[in-house]
Amino acid sequence: MTKIYLYTRYERFWHWIQALLIVLLLVTGLEVHGVYTLLGFKRAVAWHESLGVTWLVLFAFFVFWLFTTGQWKQYRPTTRKLFEVIRYYAVGIFRGEPHPVKKHPDAKHNPLQRLTYLGLAALLLPVQMISGLLYWTYNQWPAWGLGFLSLDAVAVVHMACAFSILIFFVVHVYMTTTGHTLTAHVAAMFSGWEEVEEGEVEDWERARKGA
Repeated sequence: MTKIYLYTRYERFWHWIQALLIVLLLVTGLEVHGVYTLLGFKRAVAWHESLGVTWLVLFAFFVFWLFTTGQWKQYRPTTRKLFEVIRYYAVGIFRGEPHPVKKHPDAKHNPLQRLTYLGLAALLLPVQMISGLLYWTYNQWPAWGLGFLSLDAVAVVHMACAFSILIFFVVHVYMTTTGHTLTAHVAAMFSGWEEVEEGEVEDWERARKGA
């Protein structure tokens, strides 16, 4: 094993703030839908709206950071070694086999992570945010020429996305326990330093400038 500085201060800040916002949005959102009573309906709605706007602003800054730093290249989809990674998580990890894709500051995500995070950031989260904004501005729909939309349909889309994010969150938390120790991945998201298996990172994996 070797120790490398893998996650920048901004990446760690964004990661934990987003995790907190998602948890709070899920808690308040479920209360708004009457699953339980914790804050009270009006307060839950107010918190949910404020948290949603905060999340939207932070997400905009995250997208800006991705493209100004070139870190978007870390998320370029590829199928190379994809099935090897899937096999590793399905079988190899339980046999103590080494991970088929090594980590590096220029190659932070394996092919499965790239596809998952890209789908999350480019599809699921934008749909969730847009449906939330539509939900929030329902009274302005006629003035904006959106009277043809169905509030029920928007609500279903918003809730479906919320449950999809919840599923991702649960799986993500589980995956943090699959490092060489139970807390290795979580510790790395606090310190930025992670112990990784030694090995060469192939050229196609690197997020190089100009590539």
